[in-house]
Amino acid sequence: MMQRVREPEPRRPARGSTWFGLVAGSLGLTLLALLALAKVQEPGTLAAMARKRQVVETFGLTDLSLFTDARYTRHPSQTDLTTPFQDHPVSLERFPSGMVMPLPQRELA
Repeated sequence: MMQRVREPEPRRPARGSTWFGLVAGSLGLTLLALLALAKVQEPGTLAAMARKRQVVETFGLTDLSLFTDARYTRHPSQTDLTTPFQDHPVSLERFPSGMVMPLPQRELA
């Protein structure tokens, strides 16, 4: 007498909660790894900041320059609201950094 061979059962797709658990778990592990890396690199970062502070004090440097292409994107505190539109009120932004850096928020008095 021959034995009947069972066919394997079809695999069911993973439930949504299973995927959520996997993604949340991997993101949690990534966060813990980044926190541990920051803790390990902290002494070197503090030393680098001290060296940079010494350079700033030695050369009398002012504010940080974020971008070099347009004068109104070099530092947000040194810009006025109309400079990006000096050519025409509805002119398009021609510098890529102007799209990344928003205009400073100032109180209107």
